[in-house]
Amino acid sequence: MILLRDLGFSRNGVALVTGASLQLHPGWKVGLTGANGSGKSSFLGLLRGELHADRGDLERPPNWVLAHVAQDTPALPDAALDFVLDGDTELRQIERDLAAAEAHHDDHHAGEQIGLLHGRLGEIDGYAAPARAAALMHGLGFSDEDFRRPVAEFSGGWRVRLNLARALMCRSDLLLLDEPTNHLDLDAIIWLEEWLKSYPGTLILISHDRDFLDVITSHILAIEAGKMQLFTGNYSACERARAERLANDMALAAKQKREAAHLQSYIDRFRAKASKARQAQSRIKMLAKMGDIVAAHIDTPFSFSFPEPSGFSDPLLLVDHAKVGYGETGLCIPGTPLRGQVIFDNLTFTLRPDSRIGLLGRNGAGKSTLMKLLAGELQPLAGVREEGRNLKLGYFAQHQLEQLRPAESPLWHMIKLEPRTREQDLRAYLGGFDFRGNMVDAPCGRFSGGEKTRLALALMIRTAPNLLLMDEPTNHLDLEMREALTIALQETEAGMVLVSHDRHLLRATCDELWLVADGKVTPFDGDLDDYAAWLAQDRAAEKRGGKSNAASRNAGKSGANEKPVAAMSKESALAVRRPLLKESEKLEQQLAEWQGELKLLETRLADQSLYASPETRLLEELTLRQGLLTQNIETAESRWLEIHELLESSKEN
Repeated sequence: MILLRDLGFSRNGVALVTGASLQLHPGWKVGLTGANGSGKSSFLGLLRGELHADRGDLERPPNWVLAHVAQDTPALPDAALDFVLDGDTELRQIERDLAAAEAHHDDHHAGEQIGLLHGRLGEIDGYAAPARAAALMHGLGFSDEDFRRPVAEFSGGWRVRLNLARALMCRSDLLLLDEPTNHLDLDAIIWLEEWLKSYPGTLILISHDRDFLDVITSHILAIEAGKMQLFTGNYSACERARAERLANDMALAAKQKREAAHLQSYIDRFRAKASKARQAQSRIKMLAKMGDIVAAHIDTPFSFSFPEPSGFSDPLLLVDHAKVGYGETGLCIPGTPLRGQVIFDNLTFTLRPDSRIGLLGRNGAGKSTLMKLLAGELQPLAGVREEGRNLKLGYFAQHQLEQLRPAESPLWHMIKLEPRTREQDLRAYLGGFDFRGNMVDAPCGRFSGGEKTRLALALMIRTAPNLLLMDEPTNHLDLEMREALTIALQETEAGMVLVSHDRHLLRATCDELWLVADGKVTPFDGDLDDYAAWLAQDRAAEKRGGKSNAASRNAGKSGANEKPVAAMSKESALAVRRPLLKESEKLEQQLAEWQGELKLLETRLADQSLYASPETRLLEELTLRQGLLTQNIETAESRWLEIHELLESSKEN
């Protein structure tokens, strides 16, 4: 077991935890929770032996094999599949020993050694290791073509997935995972959940995804106010226990009562207008649990709400017979034009003031492209995108974090947005996003990803939009901020379209789900559990080499000029594949160059002397270039995925 006796540890001279005494037993799946900076990652560092305790003891069995996800991946020439297989160190050592022994096969002792090594290889199921590695990579979103690609060709986010696959490949006794879902889409997260549920060893997991914690964990180890407390059960059980403790405080109990009354009115409003039975029941159950959730987060440092919109149009936004994609004059990557690529054809829908829509779909299906169309960043190639007269958009996407002025403070950004508002009012507003004390006046270039996300959200929310477009708003946010955002989105009267891998946020805020698949956007008749089943069926269809479920459903709806690739002649399919392969190679080369430049830029931006200099032009130029590179890489990765989906569909020809 893992044993803590009066454990105390610190980071950079700051005490994080004192007097921790507890036991973690083999086979437990432990969720490690706490505010940012409370010591979660430092505790994993202690378990890895990278940090030392200030006092007390931390013991774990010396013979346990430990696995964790590396933070960095060098630009290796190794094939991706080989890189993942390297996670099983014993397997690789046996393979090296076998190669050495077989080189001296005439030696009697070598023959005996070969027999022993093959026996051990069978014991650890080593002959099936490549198949296990391939299954891990498939589950995390890699295609068969990716197996042979050098690690150096993958972008930063995909290298994180490779590191995760390598850690899972290790036959470990103790697995340490720090925010494993950060670079995953919803289908990869659902796959990872199933894998971790069947993991036989001891798991210690840091995550800000409450649904992920609920499904996997058997215990919660919470770090709060310098103490570690162990709870039996998943994260929701931990919240209930915490809510009961907090409710003993009379002032908090009064606030809880007010929040419960507000929540009940929200449930009643939803129940009155719910139209889809399965999703309605799932949503009502979800909202009924929110009482405990709200109570457990009453002492959160975050307190904000969306201002009431000044007016509405009905409809807010209309899209009619729109063809959407990247044409000659559309969104292009410098040096890599996306010529004539159509992502959606004949899109028709209306967004009204009461629309609260969650977008589902596999990675590369076009969710972010659809959001760019709604936001007006991408114009349709044909058809109509028409805004209501009183439309006021609030668009949040990750690339907008790069538009923050790194040398300027949160208060400066707020004053620029509202120059006539009293400074004290702006400081109070920023305090609701936990920008207090010196942080209000600190240059935001030094902020973490979560702090930048909070500031970007604060600026967007302050504009009082009547249509919210939220593309992965919870990235980098901790559990407390996610709950505050969830409650604020429940309260707002604005219409909303949401893309998120946080299922708790989707369940708690969306009234309907739309599926983005096979170039179409259709209402999804079901809840998120049904979507998980749809994903499983879709993956199974891919493995069989047949059409996906969505393609099968829509096969009869295609027009005469929409002949599927699978039905083309061999010559036509080859004609389609050649330019796609050429474009894919060009994208891969460009991505490698951009990734290298971005890494150098990030090293320069980490230099604190940049922020101390009164001359801010260089800092602004570097930050603008960083933002452009980030956006180019994101667009290129999306295009690369689309190309490989097209190549997959044309394989049978």
